[in-house]
Amino acid sequence: MIDWIKAARLRTLPLSLSGIIMGSFIAKWRLKEDGGFWDWKIFALALLVTLLYQILSNYANDYGDGVKGTDKLRINEAEARAVASGKITAKQMKNAVILLSILSFVATVALLYVAFIPNYMNEFYIFIGLGVACILAAIGYTVGKKPYGYMGLGDIFVFVFFGLVSVCGSYFLFTKTFSWDVLLPAAAVGLLSAAVLNLNNMRDMQNDEASGKKTLALKLGYKNAMIYEMVLLQLPILLVLTFLMINQLQAQGKYYAFIVMILLFPFAGLRRKIMQIKENRELDPFLKQVGILTFMMAILTAAGLNLF
Repeated sequence: MIDWIKAARLRTLPLSLSGIIMGSFIAKWRLKEDGGFWDWKIFALALLVTLLYQILSNYANDYGDGVKGTDKLRINEAEARAVASGKITAKQMKNAVILLSILSFVATVALLYVAFIPNYMNEFYIFIGLGVACILAAIGYTVGKKPYGYMGLGDIFVFVFFGLVSVCGSYFLFTKTFSWDVLLPAAAVGLLSAAVLNLNNMRDMQNDEASGKKTLALKLGYKNAMIYEMVLLQLPILLVLTFLMINQLQAQGKYYAFIVMILLFPFAGLRRKIMQIKENRELDPFLKQVGILTFMMAILTAAGLNLF
């Protein structure tokens, strides 16, 4: 059981929840302003679905990299990769991926049933397709003959699914509408998700090069990947600030909505520490830190809009 828990990589879960929290509580704020109804059951099911997607993705990555031999050369992380270390067999992990795929689909249908049935049938079927796309994307990063993670496309997929789909999709579940300004916080979460992936790929550059995994970080080279990382860590908080200013919250005397801006300081400190790293294997602790800051950004935005 402990090996399965380790393979689920619990430190990645706060990052996956950030988009749902951001989109759901922006929707709650909008509905409160308009006198609409916010359903807690949708929020609970959305959290469950995104957790299942994340664990599915982690298991699929463990299986895909394990059977391809990508993880065999790891030094600092081999113990965390269940298939490569032999703690879980490839067949067991494959069965777990199949089971998680089924559970993810069932949970997705339950979520969409509560959100859309019976008045929004077209939206129900569209989101079913979107849910299937999320499941396929979770598996396809490392699994298959042409996994997109091995072609340097992981950053794009992470930005789209962890950012745009997660935030805008959860917002739509509650409001049944799309608002262009929600793309700003959605992009913020997506960029930070890409920042975590880029750090992971920068850390593993030697291993990935030896095993033929051509990530974007490997294509850019360490120096350019570091510049890319700084951009990914700089823009998100500015995008959230732009979202708040567009909505003119300060004009209504709601300055507390800008409480999220206190994260400017820890983000600046984090960027400075990362830039000082010379040995890429020392980047590992920062993956968790970026994930926690992303989670805090979502929580503080939600609190600033709804709790004061």
